[in-house]
Parts: sequence; C-alpha cells; structure tokens
Amino acid sequence: MDSLGKGGRVIFVTHFAAFRRFVAFVAYTTDMPSTLVIVGFCLLVVSVALFRGVPTAVRGGRWLGGAGRGLVGLLLLALAALAATITVGIRGYRALTYEEVAATVKTEPVGVQRFRATIVLPDQRLAMYDLAGDAFYVDAHILKWHPWANFVGLHTAYELDRVTGRYNSVTDERTRPHTVYSVARTRPVDLFFLARRFKLLGPLVDAEYGSAAFVAGTRPAEYEVRVSTTGLLMRPVMH
Repeated sequence: MDSLGKGGRVIFVTHFAAFRRFVAFVAYTTDMPSTLVIVGFCLLVVSVALFRGVPTAVRGGRWLGGAGRGLVGLLLLALAALAATITVGIRGYRALTYEEVAATVKTEPVGVQRFRATIVLPDQRLAMYDLAGDAFYVDAHILKWHPWANFVGLHTAYELDRVTGRYNSVTDERTRPHTVYSVARTRPVDLFFLARRFKLLGPLVDAEYGSAAFVAGTRPAEYEVRVSTTGLLMRPVMH
C-alpha cells in the first residue's frame, strides 16, 4: 500500500509539473495571465466532474443530489466561460504597472498640412502613414481592474487604438480632409467593448476609459509615446 501511495504521489507530482509547464507556456506565448488560466482550467475540471456524477445520482434515486450537482456544475461552467472570455479578450493588451514606452514615432512633413508618421510598436510592428493636419494624434484604450482582481493575474492594461492627423484650427477640423488608421490588433473578443457595453464584467472592472495625446507634425522629429496609469503622453527623443 505504501509503495502504491508513493507511486501515486510520483504520478501526481509529474502531472502537476507538466501542467505548470503547460500553463507557463500558454501564458508566455499568448500574453495571458497564468493565474487566470489556472483558475479557469480548475473550474472547468470541477464542473465536468460534477456533471459526470449527475447520472449516477439520478440512477440511485438521489434526485435532489443530482439536481444540486447539476446546478453547481452549471455555475462553475459559467465562471470558467467568464474566465475564458477575459483571458482571450485580454490578449493584445499590455500589462501596465509603471510608465512605459508604447511606441516610437517619427514625423516628417511632406506638404502643407501633410506629414508622414513612421511608428514602431513594442512587438516590432512597423507602420507608416501619410496624415493630414498640423499634429500627430494617437489614442489608447485603458482597462483598470479592481485591486482584488490582481490576485487572479489581472492588472491595469492598455492598447493603442488609432492614429490620425489633427488640425490646430477648429474650422480646419470641420472642413479639411481627415485621415485615421487603426493600430490595434484584431481579436476574437474585444474586452474593452464588452466592459463598456455590458455589465457582465462590472464586478471586476474598476474603470475603462480612453486617453489621447498629440504633438506637432510640422517639423521632422522623433517622439516616444508613453503610457502610465494616468494616460498617454509624448516626449521628444534626444539623440
């Protein structure tokens, strides 16, 4: 019996270590919070185990017990689905714990109220846009979670959304051509939209808001687009 117990413990430890490596791999390759992956996986496993026990309870005449297992299983399955939604939705958002560089931008005038913006993002994506206006304008989505949500790996996160040209004159803004481009990644679940449109994530989300910054595009220059918990800012790069 003792040897069998030791063997069982060895198997358990081996499988647990493999599971930890799998979770670490998923979190590393997908930018997903590993704690939330573990919580969602555990909820799914427990809900499946409860569902498997329902037929046995019903065949044994324990209708109340079977119904209880089914209801608890449905609840845990719903929580696992919520965890999966957040996990997929948070992909592409970058965790924000301090001021950091969200992008590097070079501006180069190409005409009257026309300039070219070359943008390098943290994932090394390169984008080049011809913009109309007097200034380079960029905005971002920012998600701030309640402090207790940090325990499941959710931290204040951001994603750059779009860039556009901005005119100094309100009259020009109303009458001159506008150029706007998206720099956000396409994802199956837009968590910012869900948090803004539905109350499902209300208990988790402390605040969701947009932030923007702009600088003159009328002269050759290079800037860092920085983001902090208070929003976006732009600083010139000194060479």
